Amino acid sequence: MPETQIRTTVRESESATIPWYIWSGVAGVTSAFIGGQWDVSWHRSIGRDTFWTPAHLMIQLCGVIAAVVGLYLVYQCTFRRDSALSASSVSVFGLRAPLGIFVAAWGGVAMITSAPFDNWWHDAYGLDVKIISPPHTLLILGMRAVSLGVFFLILASMNRSADEGASNFASLQKLLLYLGGLTVCGQMFFLQEYTTEVAMHRAVAYIALAIAVPVALAMVSQASRFKWAATTAAGIYTVLLIAEILIFPLVKAEPKLGPVYFQVTHLVPTKFPVLILVPAFALDLLWQRTKSWKRWQVALVSGFVFMAVLVAVEWPFTSFLLTPAAANRFFGTIYHSYFQSPNSFDVRRVFFSPESGITLWMGLLRASIYASISAWCGLAFGSWMRGVRR
Repeated sequence: MPETQIRTTVRESESATIPWYIWSGVAGVTSAFIGGQWDVSWHRSIGRDTFWTPAHLMIQLCGVIAAVVGLYLVYQCTFRRDSALSASSVSVFGLRAPLGIFVAAWGGVAMITSAPFDNWWHDAYGLDVKIISPPHTLLILGMRAVSLGVFFLILASMNRSADEGASNFASLQKLLLYLGGLTVCGQMFFLQEYTTEVAMHRAVAYIALAIAVPVALAMVSQASRFKWAATTAAGIYTVLLIAEILIFPLVKAEPKLGPVYFQVTHLVPTKFPVLILVPAFALDLLWQRTKSWKRWQVALVSGFVFMAVLVAVEWPFTSFLLTPAAANRFFGTIYHSYFQSPNSFDVRRVFFSPESGITLWMGLLRASIYASISAWCGLAFGSWMRGVRR
């Protein structure tokens, strides 16, 4: 079949529906998000009793989907040149597939590889409860790669739909925004050990947020073409974490490892989400009014706006979270891990080494500069992604 006919076939099929492999990828990323949140709760409520927990299986399902679907499509595009998908493929070391397939497939393989690595790590160094460890880092990098690969797939299809005026553009855009929300969730997941309530009166928490969050919000905003993209992505993150706080305690659970300082009887949920929704809204307003500015100017102002608004809302809000008024099921401050000491800062509801004065202000200045760099990277990458067609 001539290449022009193949391209026509691709466009006609895409204009009517969303490709099955995109749905598979989104389902895999969703499974990884649910499994990741469930796994942290499992550690906090039960302990790492075995690798074969439902949470671990949900996480690895994402890797399996990405690896199997990716390898299948690489085979289809490379060895079956009549495949309609090959018309929107790139070549990597003689193999052909859409760019997103290669990225997602690599992420899937990394996720699957992390499983035996994680087992060995726990056997060698004990049943740690740290999120940031070498096997967990490999796993999270794999998850980020799968998410980015699916992001590429949606965006390439969306960009081709925009060129042709296809009817499925709006559906693809909504799917991209949903995935952008999961991307923000992934960024925040990696920061959990830095952004607990008791740590939010220290500059290091805001430095971590400055590095990880603006790049994701700017990327989603630029790539999606939606004027409220940052607000939408941050809103999805906020809603999903609040839903976890409300749902997880309904599931019975009890510790299987010691020492047990709190007699947990249900799954312990995550902490209340950081209020990135407010600075995300501020960034959307800013970006709508600075379209004629140079990218570095937008990024510079974005970093300082993000940090100023975030500190203005999060600083007093975390003070509120440490009060008895927040000790309820909605804010979730009544829940503690079974292994938390009664003398810990979190249980006593006091800030850990709060900073003030010149130390704090210099730290927040650094955070603002990092946020500007992060925003520039997101704006640049998102703008480049709007040119992806394969």
